[in-house]
Amino acid sequence: MNQLTAAEAISLAPRTDPGRLYERFLASCDVKESSRHTYRRALRQFMVWVEREGAQSPTRETVLDYKKHLQDRDLSSLTVSSYLVAVRKFFEWAEGEKIYPNVARGVKGARSPRNIRKDPLTIDQVKELLMSIDRSSLLGKRDFALLNLLVRTGLRTVEIVGADVGDIRQQGGEALLYIQGKGRDDKDDFVLLTHETLMPIMEYLKERGVSDDTAPLFASVSDRNGGERLTTRSVSRLVKEYLRGIGLDSGRLTAHSLRHTAITLCLKGGATVQEAKALGRHSNINTTMIYAHNIDRIAQAPERKIDALLAGVCL
Repeated sequence: MNQLTAAEAISLAPRTDPGRLYERFLASCDVKESSRHTYRRALRQFMVWVEREGAQSPTRETVLDYKKHLQDRDLSSLTVSSYLVAVRKFFEWAEGEKIYPNVARGVKGARSPRNIRKDPLTIDQVKELLMSIDRSSLLGKRDFALLNLLVRTGLRTVEIVGADVGDIRQQGGEALLYIQGKGRDDKDDFVLLTHETLMPIMEYLKERGVSDDTAPLFASVSDRNGGERLTTRSVSRLVKEYLRGIGLDSGRLTAHSLRHTAITLCLKGGATVQEAKALGRHSNINTTMIYAHNIDRIAQAPERKIDALLAGVCL
């Protein structure tokens, strides 16, 4: 069969002709548009690397070298794996179309770290963080309601910015916030809003004077785009500012740390691993077990036994 080199195949990304090979592959992917965009970006990265390395007829070793190149860039294991998924899927499709052999078959993604990538806050740090927010203004009421919601429910920033006012519903006498969870197509998941979580939100919405159920739950208060939905970037930025405001300025402390904090605190509060999994909405309980392992490892640290032994004390 007439084979194209991988670089030629991937470089046929259509700028004017939607029938070119590159878009044919992307169109064949039964994924969300966001995933298709990720594949497109990843394949362009691969194309640039293949051309720079002069690997005009890539082999399995070429793909393995590319994997090493990604890892040497100090990218997260999740990013490396997502890039390799796109490459594997492309070659799988190319082989099925009898264009190029699947030289990426069996190439594994990067191994996930054994620990979480961001640090949780301590109980005292959570209290200090929330107390540092001036709630006398609409901005302060919004920020307190938002950070308080993050730390008490473990929501992801993308889930918070996608929430609407009407997503707060009553069921069985309890307030629930329905969200579009990770990998979901609809808002068919929810978190419980306890009194301590719900009241700041209602206080903020009352001050804001919003009654439209389709309005964003958390909106900008700036003069330029007031009322518009917050973005994940703006949420990450404001959380980082409040963390810095109490002296916590570390790359391992971000908005995502508040999610880790919620899961950690629920386990410390006596929740089972299964309950913590439900809170975090983890697809794999092994992810939740990382949190439980860390808590147990610290609480039962054998290093203390060494100290006691050296001090002549038996535990």
